[in-house]
Amino acid sequence: MAKKKVVQKRKWWFRFMKKLMLGRYKKPKFVYLGEQFTNGGIILSNHEGTDAPMSLELYCDKPLRMWGAHEMNSGLIKMYKYQTRVYYHEKKHWNLHLARLFCLIASPLTNLFYKGLNLISTYRDGRFWRTLKESVSAIEQGDNIVIFPEVSDNGYLAELEGFHAGFASLAEYCLKKGIDAPIYVTYFNKKELVYMIDKPVRWSELKASGKTREEIVDGLLARCNELGKMSFSKEEKEVA
Repeated sequence: MAKKKVVQKRKWWFRFMKKLMLGRYKKPKFVYLGEQFTNGGIILSNHEGTDAPMSLELYCDKPLRMWGAHEMNSGLIKMYKYQTRVYYHEKKHWNLHLARLFCLIASPLTNLFYKGLNLISTYRDGRFWRTLKESVSAIEQGDNIVIFPEVSDNGYLAELEGFHAGFASLAEYCLKKGIDAPIYVTYFNKKELVYMIDKPVRWSELKASGKTREEIVDGLLARCNELGKMSFSKEEKEVA
C-alpha cells in the first residue's frame, strides 16, 4: 500500500499572502548533495535575514514547521519590542528610532504572517520542553522542523560564527522517542540565489562517532560554512 503523501498545511488566507510575496522572493535553485528532503526531518539553515526562511516557505515542496523566538509568536506588543530592538537594531544594525517607526507598520503585518506560518516557539528557560514536545509531535505527523541555529550576536554573517545547540536537544529527544530523524545541513546563498542541501545524517550516526555533543555541533557548523562556499554549477545534483 502506497504511503500517504504529507502536504504543506496552510490556511487559504495565508496561501494568498504568500502569492503576494513571490515578486519579492525569487525562487532559488535547490542543489542536493544527497537525498532530497523527505517528511519528518530536521533542517538546519543559515538565516540570511528573511530570505532563507521565506525561500523555504515559498518554494520547498515538503511540509515545514519553523522554530522562532517566542517573542515573535506571543502577540503584537511583544513582537514589536523584539523586532525593533533585537531583530532590526541589534542583528540588522538599523538605527533604533528608524526601526521603531518602521515596525509601526511592519509588526502588525508580521504578526499576521507568523500566525499563518504556525511557528513553534522557542524559549531560553524550562519552557523549552514545550518546544521539544511540539516539535516531536510535528515530526510524527510528517512535518520537517526547520531550525536557524546560528549565533547572530554580530548580525547575520556570510560565514556563521557559531551554532546554538537547541537542535541537538531535539535530535536527542527524538531518539529517546524512537525517532532517528534525518538531519539536513543547508545554506542559502542570497547572492547566487542557491540553496545548498547536504546529504542527510542521523543523530545516531553522529553519536556513534564518539564525538562530544559540542564537537558534533561545531562539526555541523563547519559543514554549513563549507556549503556556503560551494558553487552550484560545480555540483552534479541540481533541482531547479
